[in-house]
Amino acid sequence: MIHYLRAQGHGQPAHTKDMTTGNPYTLMIGFAMPLLLSQLFQQLYNTADTFLVGRSLGTEALAAVSSSGTLIHLMVSFFMGMAMGAGVVISRYFGAGEDEKVSQAIHTVIAFGIASGLLLTVVGVAFTPTLLRWMQTDPDVMDEAVEYFRYYFLGSLALVMYNICRSVMNALGDSRRPLYYLIFSSVLNIVLDSLFLMVFHWGVWSAAVATVISQAASVVLCMIHLTRKGEVFTVQWRKIRFHGRLLREIVRYGLPSGVQNSVIGFANVIVQSQINSFGKLAMAAYGTHAKIEGFAFLPITSFNMASTTFISQNLGAKQYDRAKKGARFSIAAAVVLAEAIGVACWLLAPRLIAAFDSTPGVVELGVRQARTVALFYCLLAFSHSVAAVCRGAGKAFVPMFVMLSIWCVVRICYIAIVMHFTDNIGLIYWAYPLTWAISSVIYLIYYLTSDWVHGFDKAMA
Repeated sequence: MIHYLRAQGHGQPAHTKDMTTGNPYTLMIGFAMPLLLSQLFQQLYNTADTFLVGRSLGTEALAAVSSSGTLIHLMVSFFMGMAMGAGVVISRYFGAGEDEKVSQAIHTVIAFGIASGLLLTVVGVAFTPTLLRWMQTDPDVMDEAVEYFRYYFLGSLALVMYNICRSVMNALGDSRRPLYYLIFSSVLNIVLDSLFLMVFHWGVWSAAVATVISQAASVVLCMIHLTRKGEVFTVQWRKIRFHGRLLREIVRYGLPSGVQNSVIGFANVIVQSQINSFGKLAMAAYGTHAKIEGFAFLPITSFNMASTTFISQNLGAKQYDRAKKGARFSIAAAVVLAEAIGVACWLLAPRLIAAFDSTPGVVELGVRQARTVALFYCLLAFSHSVAAVCRGAGKAFVPMFVMLSIWCVVRICYIAIVMHFTDNIGLIYWAYPLTWAISSVIYLIYYLTSDWVHGFDKAMA
């Protein structure tokens, strides 16, 4: 038997949130706020590494950590996309009140996460040196980079499983518990980073070890909650297996998101490899800007995650007008907020970059990149927001094709062409606003002309 705990007088499990009733705007904001805080603390993991490594061990160590942040994104992004697909399936059946399918989907995606985490560990540890050489990592920082990323990939199981557990809880409308667990593990990460780097004076590898330990702690907390008897859709170890039909649905909605994330990651690896060819100052500046941009975009990412859950639940309940209303609100809020953040980043760029590394060359290049892209954050937000709507509606192939063609093929072709004629690093920075603008036009046309609200209905016809 599945252990359900229904809230008294309501007919829905406790610790979940039914987003098919009530004011859609307040529901989405209320759901997005814990997600925002969760994303904030998630960023603290790697940012603590970057900040403390830069301050404790210097620019070369910072370059080693920053040299291939896109490598980690590329390796894990596919599995994160699959977790997003599972969230769509769970949200849809939860909104439709089909509890048995919700439970089977949860056990299936946990089995997938365990298998994926183990596979990623083996591949990441074995091929780290090869990938770093392919990315033209500066030989001066190669040894430290190999150490850092090998230790990081040893924690792949924890990294994948936390995101799987978070996706499960978010799909059920619970965005608070993942936040609580992440706060604990983020604080633990900062404490361990400070201890390993500033007290024990260990090498750059110890920052990765701190991250792995902290991520493992968050997974333990998540699984304690999910396996507790009497809780919502209790996970039972003996039931963790692949349910064929649910696995096919998860793959159907998750594979496009996984491919989308991977091609974006691949394109960014190409960009990173070009940046690496300009030396360690450019590597440090690019990595530092990536951390700042990651923080800056957290509110938009949170709105997008809330939008996907909201739309999936309401389309599962066949409340089409309500789903449209939520989509319009999430897109508008994300675009306005992104532009406000972009203006702030443009103005504060020198101070923000210098907070990580005050080396003049790093600050100069970091500010140059920030002031190239920041005022175009509205375009990035629009593209991501419509992509989130598509995923929530079961139309995950749409953002996959857009990202593959524009953010991967066009971006790579642009960089190859401009670098053939010049070695101006500023032209690499312009690859981002250019591709954001093209994808935004395509997404706008699709959003206004397609029948995205009936995506699930047509898929099951």
